[in-house]
Amino acid sequence: MTQTYNAPPSTASDIGTQFNTHYYDRKALIEARREQFFGQLADVTSMPKNMGKTIKKYHYIPLLDAQNINDQGIDAAGVTLATTEWFVRWPGASLVATNATKAAKASAINDNVGTTLVATAGADNSAGAGFATLTLVGSLTAKYLNSTKKDTAIALNLGAQAYQGSGNLYGSSKDIGYIPSKLPLLSETAGKVNRVGFKRKDLEGTFENFGFHSSYSTDSLNFDTDADLMMHLNRETVNAAMKITEDALMVDLITNAGVIRYTGNATSNATLDEADALVYKDLQQLSIDLDNNRCPKETKIITGTRLTDTKVVPSCRIAYCGSELIPTLEAMEDLHSNPAWKPVESYAAGTTVLTGERGSIGDFRFIIVPDMVKFVGQGGADSSGTHYASNGKLDVLPILVVGSESFTTIGFNTDGKSSKFKTVHKKPEELYALDNPYGKTGFMSIEWYYGFMLLRGERIALIKTVGIM
Repeated sequence: MTQTYNAPPSTASDIGTQFNTHYYDRKALIEARREQFFGQLADVTSMPKNMGKTIKKYHYIPLLDAQNINDQGIDAAGVTLATTEWFVRWPGASLVATNATKAAKASAINDNVGTTLVATAGADNSAGAGFATLTLVGSLTAKYLNSTKKDTAIALNLGAQAYQGSGNLYGSSKDIGYIPSKLPLLSETAGKVNRVGFKRKDLEGTFENFGFHSSYSTDSLNFDTDADLMMHLNRETVNAAMKITEDALMVDLITNAGVIRYTGNATSNATLDEADALVYKDLQQLSIDLDNNRCPKETKIITGTRLTDTKVVPSCRIAYCGSELIPTLEAMEDLHSNPAWKPVESYAAGTTVLTGERGSIGDFRFIIVPDMVKFVGQGGADSSGTHYASNGKLDVLPILVVGSESFTTIGFNTDGKSSKFKTVHKKPEELYALDNPYGKTGFMSIEWYYGFMLLRGERIALIKTVGIM
């Protein structure tokens, strides 16, 4: 007798539905990956077998970086720089404090190393408040022997900038008054000067095992009106696993953001009020922060039918937000009162469009994530009813900016390009047992490994704002 086998999702053969699990898995995985929002930016670090569950990496900090704090430094004069020392650069030789108390605090923190601050009583102003003049004797840079004194100097709000003693020359400073004194000059005889040191950070990440399963009966296969029931169940299983992984990655990115800003005059979730809507200047300031952090504007994304190819999206940073902010973004004006929003339809031909991308503003290309998380009811009072809110408090909506090479996900025994999902499908007739004596129940399970490792937190930024309905 001739038997005809038709691969799903076509009609059943003359002997019944064919279970081609490999085909189901492959098709479902491709469909699921088309909906990846965060995963398209993720490198996957593969954890091999028999190596435990913790993975470590080294990140070498650039020499001219404020994080490069080490005890190897010797300046151009041959003076050893201790990491316990702090240098405070004052903006001028003569400073005017707002009151005598502040001036007294400044003079009281002298270490008498290189520079001394001398407070001199000044005349009353028209409001009757006593002024005092601070005179710097020695140089504009004062040396303090601990961080407490440095913090006191900065708290005076007189325009001073602090730099930690280290072997990294001048760190990330942009102070034109500070950099010349730290340039690695050599004298005629040179000598043991300009010694620098390098530092690396130990990065560590781990991963966990996730999984779930579902069961079905032979009756569901025999009597359900969906002839492709098994294919659809398999697809939804993989979709759910992918969605769980996406949500876990989204939470990890938000909680590990190294740059956090609030719109308007807010300084915390609770101080965000209805007047603190997102404006063009907020995005500009965030872009400046990321520029200062040397976050590249070229972003690597994973593309292709199976998301295994890598492309570079030039001259942009990727920003994620929920659909609640679409009206705000599309109505935004730049500093010249011109429309700032550029819809994706207006991009130049050949531009690589990311999954979920809606448009761009300035240096940011926005991906709308329908299930973007939010800080429910953590803002100020909802007084007008015109904003997204919960229980009388405004919802705080995040805009997440992810720079290239800022993180990696961790998978177990993967191909280094994508997460691996392991699915197991046992048909009812394969499971005859005491608890299934008639072989009428089958199951489908899926499991995978997921972990997160932060590489460069300063390249992940978060703007917290409110949304107008």
